[in-house]
Amino acid sequence: MSGTLNKVMLIGHTGTEVKMHYFEGGGSVGNFSLATNETYTNRTSGEKVSNTEWHNIVVRNKGAEICEKYLKKGDKVYIEGRLKTRKWQDDKGVDRYSTEIQCTDFTFLTPKADAGNSISQNPVTTTPEPTKEAPKSSDSATDESSNVPF
Repeated sequence: MSGTLNKVMLIGHTGTEVKMHYFEGGGSVGNFSLATNETYTNRTSGEKVSNTEWHNIVVRNKGAEICEKYLKKGDKVYIEGRLKTRKWQDDKGVDRYSTEIQCTDFTFLTPKADAGNSISQNPVTTTPEPTKEAPKSSDSATDESSNVPF
């Protein structure tokens, strides 16, 4: 295979409110943290162990504005995107790195009653970048043929 893939899918809880940055040209960027949890039982001690991993999420333009309006700290959300690592030098000249998730799609999973805000009853979904339609499988062809009147 000669192609490559950079794709991330996460379901977790927001750790911070969305922090927005607006630009002169009308663009915007939103940043927030997302926590994902892993729980397992230690085989030797039988003790339950829980690990939390924190992710830096970056969402742009209209998607960022939607997140700012509807996402609150602690809300459950599905994030889809790609990994991006940035490099910079700190005050002492030491190279520093930061890895973040560049969000391309998200779905709010916290129900309206739990969120305490005005989002719709159905999960909100957005795709900031256009996506290609997936080819239909042979199963969908048989489903369509069952609707044919003859």
